[in-house]
Amino acid sequence: MTRLSLLDRILPAAPQLSLKERIRAPLGALAGIALTALGGILALRQGLPAPAVIAPMGASAVLLFAVPSSPLAQPWSVVGGNSLSALAGVGVAALVSDPVLAAALAVSLAIAVMTACRCLHPPGGAVALTAVVGGAAVRDLGFGFVAWPVLGNSLMLLAGALVFHRMTGGIYPHRLQPSPRHHATSDPAPLARIGFTSADLDEVLKDYDQFLDIDRGDLETILRRTELRSYRRRAQHVDCASIMSRDVVAVAPDTSLREAHDLMRRHRFRALPVTNDRAQVVGIVTQTDFLHKPRWVAGRPRIALGQRLRLILAGASAPNDTVKDIMTSPVQTVRPETPVADAIIAFAEGGLHDMPVVREDNRLAGILSQSDALVAMLEDRKAGESSALPALVIP
Repeated sequence: MTRLSLLDRILPAAPQLSLKERIRAPLGALAGIALTALGGILALRQGLPAPAVIAPMGASAVLLFAVPSSPLAQPWSVVGGNSLSALAGVGVAALVSDPVLAAALAVSLAIAVMTACRCLHPPGGAVALTAVVGGAAVRDLGFGFVAWPVLGNSLMLLAGALVFHRMTGGIYPHRLQPSPRHHATSDPAPLARIGFTSADLDEVLKDYDQFLDIDRGDLETILRRTELRSYRRRAQHVDCASIMSRDVVAVAPDTSLREAHDLMRRHRFRALPVTNDRAQVVGIVTQTDFLHKPRWVAGRPRIALGQRLRLILAGASAPNDTVKDIMTSPVQTVRPETPVADAIIAFAEGGLHDMPVVREDNRLAGILSQSDALVAMLEDRKAGESSALPALVIP
């Protein structure tokens, strides 16, 4: 056995992370622990008892900043897991005098309580153990140890994580992004109409019967996107330029809502690209935008109060019943040379119906619809089946 193969057997598979993500985690832990320690020192000066910060917060920081999408790293897991574990540890320490038995019981009870309360957090085991073996300083705190330093440290570290992820463009708390075009009907979302069903996955997870450090919804999304990319690998190369509509009707951001709506009705379009004076795509206005964002007065669209408030909070210019007040921006686009298989993935994952096709300078080249991609997909499949047929030999 070679040295390399031995390492492959021992070491876990390395996640495929970008350099940005590799840098974010240590910087986040640096900021989070510094904030927690500083807050602890200030708390001591205000009369709260020592210690200022406890060691299990280091483990919590690993989860909060290195794997923020993990179910183990969510706010309730951090606050509830650490606090309930501290409560279990202090309770066991008060009732069991033997340190070995107390340590084992504290960690065991902490796991049971966290599991029952759906706040499993690995550092909670260390918190429970600290309550038993932390020495006189911890023992003298009694149940006060739960409030300080455990709950106090957990809240400060959590606050640091919330601010850090918001400032650096991260998503925390983790949430599964729903399809933006889910219609609230009994029909499944586009991604759920391919391959396996949600019930299939639930049955497999039930048979697997082990805790997975990944959100169930994330797991399903990963598997469905894998199916889509498998299609892309098998598909023959047809690019968007060969099937896109080239005679495109676009509108300017300052086009009135009434004029844009009349254009959509006249041409029976579902969407209009929005371009600036250099023909660069700056957004898209769709039927859905017209349905939900304006209000209709005497058959004419007007910006509704809710949309006005959203625009004001976003720092946009004052609404004046023009396209820029309701358009979707930024907009998902594709390039002329983009394979249609990639466009199909974008349609399915984003719940989109139309996408502008743009050149390198973001100038409008055409527009691609779901029906365009469907026709190309069917033609591609037909071509693949024809090439697989055995050649006929005519005597």
